[in-house]
Amino acid sequence: MLQRPQRGDPFWLRALLWWEGFSWALIVLIALGTLVGGTPAPRKYGLLALLAVLALCYTLVRGFPRNWLVRPYGYLCVLVLVLGGVSFLESGFGVLYTVTLVQFVVFVDSLRSALVYSALGATAITLGATVRDGWSADLLASNTVSSLGVYAVGAVIAILTPKALAMRDERAQLRADLKTAQWELTQVYQRQGAAEERERLAREIHDTLAQGFASIIVLAEAARAGLSATPDRSAQQLHSIEQTARENLAEARILVGAAPHSTVADGSIATTLRRTLDRFTEDTGLTVTAELAELTDADCDRPVRVALLRCTQESLANVRKHAEASTVGVVLALHPHGIELEITDDGRGFVVGESPGFGLNGMRRRLAEFGGSLAITSSLGDGTRMLATLPLNGRS
Repeated sequence: MLQRPQRGDPFWLRALLWWEGFSWALIVLIALGTLVGGTPAPRKYGLLALLAVLALCYTLVRGFPRNWLVRPYGYLCVLVLVLGGVSFLESGFGVLYTVTLVQFVVFVDSLRSALVYSALGATAITLGATVRDGWSADLLASNTVSSLGVYAVGAVIAILTPKALAMRDERAQLRADLKTAQWELTQVYQRQGAAEERERLAREIHDTLAQGFASIIVLAEAARAGLSATPDRSAQQLHSIEQTARENLAEARILVGAAPHSTVADGSIATTLRRTLDRFTEDTGLTVTAELAELTDADCDRPVRVALLRCTQESLANVRKHAEASTVGVVLALHPHGIELEITDDGRGFVVGESPGFGLNGMRRRLAEFGGSLAITSSLGDGTRMLATLPLNGRS
């Protein structure tokens, strides 16, 4: 085992494990007392030699637990022999068995080993003292009773300590597992957060910069084609290109953090949508009819206004690129269940299940953030209807 006190151990277990180190202080005191005492020289040097051998073996097994010379069980065998030897050489040295009792627990890896080696230590001091004082049945019985009392204490320690150590190790493993799980969970959250941020940026880029650049391309092509035939119309388109480029630059600065915040949808949603629809009519020449309810900030806060604006811009961009429509209808209405934005066109339509599209998915995710939903109805030749529904002020 080679157990040491650890943080979180019960007080009695920490005291028991610290006793192993404290016992060596007592052994050193016993050695010094022997050295300066009146013990005859032969027995004195024998006692000191045995204690020195024990100290050397302890140092090796503690400092180099994997050394080939002394292993934990080998050290316990040395301890048993030393206990027997010092009990034989000097009266009263059997107390070393009590002092070193804890070592029979912390140097083994099973209850049976602890009980066996503790019994061997008790036997060694009993035989050593009996042989020293002259062999007799009465003396052997007296020494045995004395040793059994100490052995009983050692047995209790041997029974309780491994269980406490096992519980401690189990708690330590649980703490390690919890720490690992927390680290893994943190990594998952970081990856999830990074993925969500990439998705958010992709959606913002698609709904702002990409749509703006697509509009610039269409306007530039139209302006170039009409330079000679309709110069006034081309000039108007060039103006729209400039305005769209400036808006894209402002959005790009916001995305990279070079601007404090977007001014998009700062006014009422009706005003914002009218301005967007006017630009769309000006750029495309399509007929747009609009019925826009005036919503208050209590009904429609800024994040919801931005969501409705982005849905409108995405729908109008799809009309421009794909629908080949002549008229577009936009209805913004307030109902008891929430806000509805409906955009219809009389274009060529499409098969909804076959056209997932990044823009449509982006609209769905944007609306879902506020508890809303998106319904697309379309068929070939019958135009398209987009219905966005949001709870009041983003409340689901």
